[in-house]
Amino acid sequence: MLSPVRPLSFLSKLTIFAFVISTLPVIFIGSFSYFTSSNEIQKNVNNSKMELILQITSNVEHKLTTVNQTLNQVINSSVLKKALNNPLSETDFILYNDLRNEIRNMQSFDTKLEDVILLNQQQNWMIKNSGVYRLNEYKNHAQLSNLMNIADDTSWILNPSSLFYSEESINVTGCNYSISLIKKLPTNKLQKYGLALANIPVCSLQDFINSDVQPLDDIIVLDQAGRFLLHPDTSLIGKPKEQGGFKEVPLISDPSKQSGQFKTVINKKNYSVTFMRSQLNGWVYLSVTSMESLTKESNKIGMFTIIVCTFMLLFSILLAWIGSRRMYTPIERLLNQMGQRKPDIKSRHRNEFQIIGEQVHSLFQSKSQLEKEVRQHFQQVRTFFLINAFHGNVKKRDLLEELGQFGYQTQLVEWKTMAVITLSIDYAEDSSYEKKDLSLLLFAAHNMIEELICPEQRLAPVIMDHAVVVLLGSPDCDTQSFHKTLYSLTEKLQQEINNYLKVQVSIGLSLPFNAFDKLAIAYREGLEALKHRIKLGKGVIIQYENINSGKHYLNLNYPTHKENDLMDAIKLAETDKAKELIHLLFKSIFALELSPQEYQIPLTRLLNNLLIMMQESGISLNQIYHANGSIFEELHDLHTVAEIEDWFWSMVIYPMIKIFISRQNAQYQNISEKIIDLIQHEYDTDLTLEECASRLHYNANYISSVFRKETQYYFSEYLTMYRFKMAKKWLQETDMPIKDIAAKLRYNNSQNFIRSFRKQEGMTPGQYRDNNTGTKSKPTFDESM
Repeated sequence: MLSPVRPLSFLSKLTIFAFVISTLPVIFIGSFSYFTSSNEIQKNVNNSKMELILQITSNVEHKLTTVNQTLNQVINSSVLKKALNNPLSETDFILYNDLRNEIRNMQSFDTKLEDVILLNQQQNWMIKNSGVYRLNEYKNHAQLSNLMNIADDTSWILNPSSLFYSEESINVTGCNYSISLIKKLPTNKLQKYGLALANIPVCSLQDFINSDVQPLDDIIVLDQAGRFLLHPDTSLIGKPKEQGGFKEVPLISDPSKQSGQFKTVINKKNYSVTFMRSQLNGWVYLSVTSMESLTKESNKIGMFTIIVCTFMLLFSILLAWIGSRRMYTPIERLLNQMGQRKPDIKSRHRNEFQIIGEQVHSLFQSKSQLEKEVRQHFQQVRTFFLINAFHGNVKKRDLLEELGQFGYQTQLVEWKTMAVITLSIDYAEDSSYEKKDLSLLLFAAHNMIEELICPEQRLAPVIMDHAVVVLLGSPDCDTQSFHKTLYSLTEKLQQEINNYLKVQVSIGLSLPFNAFDKLAIAYREGLEALKHRIKLGKGVIIQYENINSGKHYLNLNYPTHKENDLMDAIKLAETDKAKELIHLLFKSIFALELSPQEYQIPLTRLLNNLLIMMQESGISLNQIYHANGSIFEELHDLHTVAEIEDWFWSMVIYPMIKIFISRQNAQYQNISEKIIDLIQHEYDTDLTLEECASRLHYNANYISSVFRKETQYYFSEYLTMYRFKMAKKWLQETDMPIKDIAAKLRYNNSQNFIRSFRKQEGMTPGQYRDNNTGTKSKPTFDESM
């Protein structure tokens, strides 16, 4: 007889229903992808193009910022300030020569500067690469003088190259246009009568174009006026964007839109355009991609997806039907183990899912969450611990305990002999990589070490001090055997990395040791071995025992914290504090029980670190040390502590402090220029000295004294003067009512404005307008008062 068919339980019915419902979205997604695959492809391409735009924007703006900074140094130099008040006749050759040297210092290969022009309308002279000219005798003096009418004191403008090279017969760069950084002179006065122009040929921007892509599949740059600065078709450079196919594109023309994507038609073809607007100068960077290449295969992908999803649906229904008949048996057993019976479930109107869910949720909720968080942070915590251990920042009694907690209990028990290896990339100029790729190469070498060396032979490798550091160990007590194994392993590492990454690496080996508490000493031995690449060359394996007669690293208790405090005091030009710190530093050094020869180690280290800080700060050795011999030999010729301390102070530290003091004084002028720029752009707001101080990240009293020292005006006086300047301009050039002018200049009412104007100019605003426009206007009610 046939056995009766057992009715499906609630769980079985729900399983079939869930299988079917969960598969339906696959059909929907497949159908939807048929129509949207091209959009998804375009979205991915737009993301990659936006990253490319970000990189190119960063490169271009870095170069423009460098030009701006170097031009600021020229216009703020004492030579230019002196020249602005001088007619520069034939008797001023020395002044002209100094000024030309300032200009030449700006023109480097990195900035691509073609010419730097200085002109002075007041003294009627102009200086450029080819010499000094009388401004009114220069062929294009009228066009150059018109640049004084630009609204801002600092601007980036696209100009024809012929404007600056009219007297030469040949255009050396071959560019018809140049990008000009224009600054009005003098910078700290309201009345401007001179210009400084730094000209970059537009052609230099072509260095950022990828020559392997098809036309219009690359980067295009527009200036603020919508003209092409960069285009694969060089004939369009300097032309309006409409001539290049960008017609009726409001996203580009709207300054409030900083970035985005849109579609357009160029030469009867559809293109997807990703753009970004520069915060530095308002230029628009565009990445143009052909829609035809994006959507070519989307139809095939969509149809294939629909066919596959339909098959999956039918197969899932069949599988759910068969599987649900067999699924309930283990579920029923689980419910019985939980003490739940079918009559109890039915009486409480509950199903199997509710029962199982409640039991499992209450049992594993907290534990699962904790394990998840531990797994996420385990590797980061382990790496941080190993870095501290290599640096010697972990106490001896905690080292073994924490190693065991990180899963190295077997190594702690079995390892009898250990050594530290330090692996560093040997960068070469002829390599296919760039210096910025060194971090990625170290990460790749780190991963290869994990794959090539089994976990039983090593701890986890870490990247620190521009090297991959790893501790290797062995149960073998024979040092010679371990040494051979170690050397063979490092040779294999070196060869495999060279084969796969195509770079040379050098490896430093510490002396073997048998206790984990010597980890920090071994790490320093490995780094010390790597330093001998200076003599041995690249791609070498260096053993510390070959350079130090088999003796372990001398662990001197060098007062690093006091040295860092001294460095900070020097940079901040704190003379008294630096004097006190150098005394405390020498007291700590000579408190060590060392031989006279060993005292040379911390003294040489101190001098070397001071010279490194000096070099990183842009100070040359000739600025502080004028003798012909070696500064290190002079140090070694000193014999007493007092002589050495006095020599460090008088020959090295105090000369550096004086240089930092002079730099602080130069910083004052930069602060004043930034305050003037804020006033000129936000004079019609409730601008205060405290707000300026907050934006510039300085104390309000400090910037007030700096501004007074540089301009001879208080902040409020200068702000009032500039507002009256704008008021007179509006009275002369517009019909704006006086009450509106008063409101724009932040006066509470027009009567206060009229009273202040009369006190400043000796007449009312209405009278001033009549005298300067030739028309009579009726006095307002406030003026009659």
